[in-house]
Amino acid sequence: MALKATIYKADLQIADMDRHYYADHALTIARHPSETDERMMARVLTYALYAQEGIAFTKGLFDVDEPEVWVKSLAGETILWIDLGQPDEARIRRASSRAEQVVVLCYGSGCEVWWKQIASKLTRFTNLTVLQLPAATSQALAGLAERSMRLQCMVQDGDIWLNSDTQSVPVKLAALQRAA
Repeated sequence: MALKATIYKADLQIADMDRHYYADHALTIARHPSETDERMMARVLTYALYAQEGIAFTKGLFDVDEPEVWVKSLAGETILWIDLGQPDEARIRRASSRAEQVVVLCYGSGCEVWWKQIASKLTRFTNLTVLQLPAATSQALAGLAERSMRLQCMVQDGDIWLNSDTQSVPVKLAALQRAA
């Protein structure tokens, strides 16, 4: 018998002063049986940082042809494709041809090795942004995970904070590559 997803609920308040985006989102997060708290919270973080009209979690690990988070236009075109981890060049190439903007958030240990191996192959993708979330920060974000969460994400002058009722985690992302 196949294992089913665990459902998490999050009330996410976003105050992104850099983009002038202020909104409350009631999220239902289906966590794949093999997904860690660290990965799930990385998904929530990317959702908060790129929140806009039409943003949604996808089937993620349940469907390998979809990203973790995306934004679709009303016509069904993919505007934003967000992947997590260390995808291979073929996946990034496919995403870059399907979406106007592609973001990869590498988190945890192993990012440096992955980036050294793949960086030279990705310079031709002008719509690609690659960000690195330090391992210590992704582990701290995992500590915020609960079945029912109240989270606040604040962005100001490039500084990012993700807060729960009991903890506050400062987030520093390193840009490994920026879209042109």
